[in-house]
Amino acid sequence: MNVTKTIHIKNGRLIDPANGIDGIHDLYLADGKVLTIGALPAEIAAGFTVDQTIDATGLIVSPGFVDLSARLREPGFEYKATLESEMQAAMQGGVTSLVCPPDTDPVLDEPGLVEMLKHRAHKLNQAHVHPLGALTMGLKGESLTEMSALTASGCIGFSHAEQPIEDTNVLLRAMQYAKTFGYTVWLRPQDAHIGRGGVAASGPLASRLGLSGVPVMSETIALHTIFELMRATGARVHLCRISAAASLELIRKAKAEGLLVTCDVGAHHIHMTDADIGFFDSNARMDPPFRSQRDRDAIRLGLLDGTVDALCSDHTPVDDDEKLLPFGEASPGATGLELLLSLTLKWADDYASQQDTGDQTALSRALSRITSEAARVAGLDAGTLSVGAVADVVLFDAGAHWTVEASALASQGKHTPFLGYNLAGQVQTTIVAGHVAYQR
Repeated sequence: MNVTKTIHIKNGRLIDPANGIDGIHDLYLADGKVLTIGALPAEIAAGFTVDQTIDATGLIVSPGFVDLSARLREPGFEYKATLESEMQAAMQGGVTSLVCPPDTDPVLDEPGLVEMLKHRAHKLNQAHVHPLGALTMGLKGESLTEMSALTASGCIGFSHAEQPIEDTNVLLRAMQYAKTFGYTVWLRPQDAHIGRGGVAASGPLASRLGLSGVPVMSETIALHTIFELMRATGARVHLCRISAAASLELIRKAKAEGLLVTCDVGAHHIHMTDADIGFFDSNARMDPPFRSQRDRDAIRLGLLDGTVDALCSDHTPVDDDEKLLPFGEASPGATGLELLLSLTLKWADDYASQQDTGDQTALSRALSRITSEAARVAGLDAGTLSVGAVADVVLFDAGAHWTVEASALASQGKHTPFLGYNLAGQVQTTIVAGHVAYQR
């Protein structure tokens, strides 16, 4: 492992939302940890040697990004992407910690599979990988997994990925078990029957295009069920990739009631609407589907007022054979690791800067949703530059523009609804646990 023992980052605008820091500060890293912000104390400076100095003039220095949903496609789907390609994409996107869902092949429902994935990721010496264990064996919604054994092997929570659980009794037992041992259940709310097989948001546009629809009530009915089970069990639940205004209103009320609930949204969904399907553009085929402008605007506002806790890339690489098909037949998903920063900055520019955010700048508030707030949701010791914290750091140029095209993406998945867009925000350096893992 090639680890730089001491790094001095100078002249950058350091933003650490967790500690309310936003200004020009030097940053010292030593032995994989944050040593100090600002000048070195006299007792440390004596005899201190710097192995590497990085001039960050004109750059933002931020905690490494924490992504709550990134499919690495291993094991089982290496034809779509490999661990090597997606970890390189994470480094190029400044993502130093990522949570991966359990819908691999085989499913992450046994400790040995989780340990193998973590071992493979660790050998690459890049992003920290935090798997979610399967909530039921094979994600079939029948028998619960051995959650304690999966936790011991490295799982940070339990998910059913894109598979709704039809038997509410199974979900009830899962939440009872999770509550007993303090585990978090990660669920994407969707009814098992309403909207099944749908490929676009129900509404006038889907009707005109002749596409099968997924109504908002598919999400809200599932939320009502989840909240009732939470009241009965006291379990902690994280809701993944919320897509509708009505859903956010239910979540807002559940939080006010005191339920232990958090939620995230996909970075694509804070910009795109169902109109972006255009003339059956399969790159805009997503789960959940893009919804109306009203829903999109509600998501943006929910992200601002704290109803939405975090942004995720919803990174789902899909190969040409499954994407270059008629819209209704194409596989859902888009690459996102390398777009997370740019789409977050675009939200800050388009929306957060227009709102009253108090003492916190729009940029700091936006970064909190992919650093400290995302880490809090996942229960990770990450997303901050506090003294003594793991030295995961990103240096990026917020003003640098780049064009989203296949050749610019390290990910093996080259499909995104933002192909051809010119976006601001480019990572220059990614540091993971004190070693420089990527430099542009």
